[in-house]
Amino acid sequence: MTLDQLRPYVSRFLDPFVRGFDRIGLTPDGVSVIAFGMAVLAAVAFFLGGHASPVWYVVAAVLVFLNGWLDIVDGALAREQERASAAGDLLDHVLDRYADIVVIAGLAAGIENYLLGFLAVTGVVMTSYLGTQAQAVGLDRVYGGLVGRADRLAIIGIVGFLAYPLEGADPAGLTIVGWLLVFLAVVGHLTAVQRFAYSWSALD
Repeated sequence: MTLDQLRPYVSRFLDPFVRGFDRIGLTPDGVSVIAFGMAVLAAVAFFLGGHASPVWYVVAAVLVFLNGWLDIVDGALAREQERASAAGDLLDHVLDRYADIVVIAGLAAGIENYLLGFLAVTGVVMTSYLGTQAQAVGLDRVYGGLVGRADRLAIIGIVGFLAYPLEGADPAGLTIVGWLLVFLAVVGHLTAVQRFAYSWSALD
């Protein structure tokens, strides 16, 4: 079970944010763009965490959590304003994929390990692709598997906080951020395969 499946249960906590954004005239698309901006800033902070000061990892963690929270709020705001649409869903998913890419790029650039970054980002993108491709072939959108987007953002945020005190390399030569990229690569591709297997069996 992934955190994505808990979205319906957090709806009551969204109401103050939804009402606040609605009051100041923000649209769901506007919230999606702001969420993407948080991801871009998080990527920059992850880069600075590896090259300037590890305190930037804490900043990055906060920004990652903000990205994840706003990604939930935009859908709730769309329902509140009765603006839910295919176009808004498309924009949200495109920005989410770019957010995933830039955050992992920031992690990889911060430790200058671009191979791990490539393996991690392909795993993440394929996980998301298989989730929506299931819907494209007539199934429900697939959120299951080992790690969904909400889980991934939570793990990245937690590692960001841990990277501040644990920034040094371990005997294998990887920092905690390096091990995070290994985790994202391995679990991302396993989740993608798991979603493919589920969709294949459902269509058979």
